[in-house]
Amino acid sequence: MLSRKGIIPEDYLLTRLAEDVQQPKFKATPGKARFVAKSGTCNVAHTNIREQGRFLQDVFTTLVDLKWLHTLIIFTMSFLCSWLLFGMIWWLIAFAHGDLDQKGDDFVPCVTDIHSFSSAFLFSIEVQVTIGFGGRMITEECVSAIIILIVQNIVGLVINAIMLGCIFMKTAQANRRAETLIFSKHAVISIRNNKLCFMIRIGDLRKSMIISATVRMQVVRRTTTPEGEVVPLDQIDIHMDNPVGTNGIFLVSPLIICHVIDKDSPLYEMSASDLQCDDIEVIVVLEGVVETTGITTQARTSYVSEEILWGQRFVPTVSVDDGMYAVDYSKFGNTVKVPTPCCSAKKLDETGGVARFKLHGGATLRASVRRRKQPSIISL
Repeated sequence: MLSRKGIIPEDYLLTRLAEDVQQPKFKATPGKARFVAKSGTCNVAHTNIREQGRFLQDVFTTLVDLKWLHTLIIFTMSFLCSWLLFGMIWWLIAFAHGDLDQKGDDFVPCVTDIHSFSSAFLFSIEVQVTIGFGGRMITEECVSAIIILIVQNIVGLVINAIMLGCIFMKTAQANRRAETLIFSKHAVISIRNNKLCFMIRIGDLRKSMIISATVRMQVVRRTTTPEGEVVPLDQIDIHMDNPVGTNGIFLVSPLIICHVIDKDSPLYEMSASDLQCDDIEVIVVLEGVVETTGITTQARTSYVSEEILWGQRFVPTVSVDDGMYAVDYSKFGNTVKVPTPCCSAKKLDETGGVARFKLHGGATLRASVRRRKQPSIISL
């Protein structure tokens, strides 16, 4: 990945949905389990699955989900086993008809030039992959040989369709496109448009666009129902204010995704001190259609309590240079401290709102820019 070579700054996170991703550099407090890792992988282990046969009911998806090494082994063994199986059948046909014994010139074999299992195996390969060297060929002497020829061709076509389709789907998987969809490493909470808001920043490093891109957020935390039932992973949807005012986002430059903390928000009663004590996790899902391939892709990340910065906002990254908009990705994760009440949004509404907070000296706090450390360049 680019971040390993020091090309991409550490101010933002590259997501990856493959199964073999390494653990992210940013680690949460020990003892706290994440539902979704920073890289987008789900931190869920499926155990005690008794009905393993369900995976075989959808063989194609199972093959696509396997690792490349296992897929290549299955790819090779499927052809090799079919060649050996039909090679044995051709040898049995030749043995039963007496083709292996030396006969006179008037003898017509089922398959010409079959003298041993090796020659039968070579003939099996020629039939299935349609090489056709011309030295061996089937005759009209044996009806069973004609039937086996038809069956082997059909089986070969089925194997080719399944395995080549599997290889194509693995190479065209949309999770590779998600590697250039980036999220800010931290989320922020501050005043925006006279409302207390939860904000993150997303971006796309490629010039090819994500069509019909949408962003969804969920809060995952442990809750208890009025009946006493404990829900360890209660997923609560949170509403977002679209930065472009439509159902989809136009992800040409980095965008700040904003969630207004109002009375319908699961963060409505949470203050700055409660944020450090509560065990919550905000999951962000970016989904859209890849412009070049037409395949739907999805990138995910999450923010735990320690990764949510209260009283800060993101600095601008877009500037105008020679009649063109320029994006400075070195500022992608930079934040600036801003005057923000430490109380919850509920208490803020009860005490008069943001206007009362500004009236009582909230605007007198001085802002200071918070920057990340620059990544070191690793020599290759």
